[in-house]
Amino acid sequence: MEMLLMMGMIATFVMVLLIPVKARAHCDTMDGPTAADGKKALETNNINYALKWILPEHEEELKEIFALSMKVRGLSPEAQKLADKYFLENLVRIHRAGEGAPYEGLKPAGTPIDEKILAADRAIAAGNLSPLEGLVTQEEIHELEEKFSKAMALKDFAVDDVEAGRAYIEAYVSFFKLAEGESQEHGHEHHHHEDGHTAHPH
Repeated sequence: MEMLLMMGMIATFVMVLLIPVKARAHCDTMDGPTAADGKKALETNNINYALKWILPEHEEELKEIFALSMKVRGLSPEAQKLADKYFLENLVRIHRAGEGAPYEGLKPAGTPIDEKILAADRAIAAGNLSPLEGLVTQEEIHELEEKFSKAMALKDFAVDDVEAGRAYIEAYVSFFKLAEGESQEHGHEHHHHEDGHTAHPH
């Protein structure tokens, strides 16, 4: 039974890896917020850390993947590494699908990230927009203030309150997209949310 689980996971994982990889949004990196929350879910056996990144209609799919990953990761250190990567790859894939965006693979830790994105992450952590000064115009700072304030107002939520988490991610992504210079929402605009950064929730 354990061998069958491993073989099934490897087959699915290989299919995921065959998808073309290009550097893009930081939510697609191992250093990004989506993967960070996925790791927390695996470490604590609490999928709610990850569910806020996906649409409600995709919950059952991710829960099945999570259950399989948790079962396999306890078999051996090698199995844990495979199971964790399998879950994180699928979390990002499903997240991107919910945004209507193409999945371009999960980029490794250390993948270069745009300075504006890093500054936006620092702004969320600091609670003010000063990290973005010098990277965007003063006019853009004023435009960012409303989205930033909304994200900060929703930032503190209980991990098991998935709907509150999704509301924060939606506001967070809206802020990040504008900070990056994009006029449209990252994707969940027509649904509900997007993603964040480092512990960063993009």
